[in-house]
Amino acid sequence: MNKKVLMIAGVAMTALLGGCANTTALEESVANLGNKVDQLSAEVSSLKSDQSKLAADVKDTKAAAMDAQAEASRANDRIDNMASSYKK
Repeated sequence: MNKKVLMIAGVAMTALLGGCANTTALEESVANLGNKVDQLSAEVSSLKSDQSKLAADVKDTKAAAMDAQAEASRANDRIDNMASSYKK
């Protein structure tokens, strides 16, 4: 009975020590995940920069469209004034 307990304890200790001995694979996995996180961070930063540029372009385009609409309205008013002065 005592031999069985010692034998089971020995097998358990061997399994525990064997499981803890594989730290290089764990370190490689952590390093790989760290590299992926760094890569994703760089991509997110790039996307934020692109989004900021696009937002600025949209703002500029909206301002240009508003200016064009105002100019078209002034041109229509001038045409209306010219047309009203040429009545038969």
